[in-house]
Amino acid sequence: MATKVIEYKSLNDSELVDLIRKKDYSAFEEIVDRYSPKAMRLALKITKNREDAKDVLQDTFVSVYKNIDTFKGESAFSSWLYRICTNFALMKLRNRKYDNQSDSMDENPNMDIDALASHSHTENDWSDRAENILMRKELREKIDQAIDKLPDEYRVVFLLKDVEGLSNEEIGETLNLSIPAVKSRLHRARLFLRKEISKYLNE
Repeated sequence: MATKVIEYKSLNDSELVDLIRKKDYSAFEEIVDRYSPKAMRLALKITKNREDAKDVLQDTFVSVYKNIDTFKGESAFSSWLYRICTNFALMKLRNRKYDNQSDSMDENPNMDIDALASHSHTENDWSDRAENILMRKELREKIDQAIDKLPDEYRVVFLLKDVEGLSNEEIGETLNLSIPAVKSRLHRARLFLRKEISKYLNE
């Protein structure tokens, strides 16, 4: 009787996870192929250092393989993986003592949230204008530059929410923050980015 050949690329995440639990390394390789680009992008955005991001990527997938039995399926597998990736990236930041090099917006007197909120461009106006040229390479570069300007604690929340699509609850669990704290940091990050992009659009 012929052995059934598994088409790993056609399997969904849950099916791959079940196979990884059975020590199917080919299933694990498919997960690595499927999520490496996104995990690398997230790690690079958080650490802002390619070598550190590579270390984070390796640590992330080693942890996924070793701890796959702890994944209960209560959230999407991708969310679980991103939480692991984020935690390793934040550990890199702490080890480099990078946080000391940037001021918190909560304590920065120059970060006037009310002033940002009352900026001359309304949110709808900004969104409408940005939507028309969103695909332009120059605007994408400006957005990336603006994101990089965010202090680490705000950049991470923004990336997890608006780039990777995690819920506020998942972000809070990942970063050990309350839901109000997550919402506050996300709000401040969006206001800051809106101001930065509005400057570009005005030009």
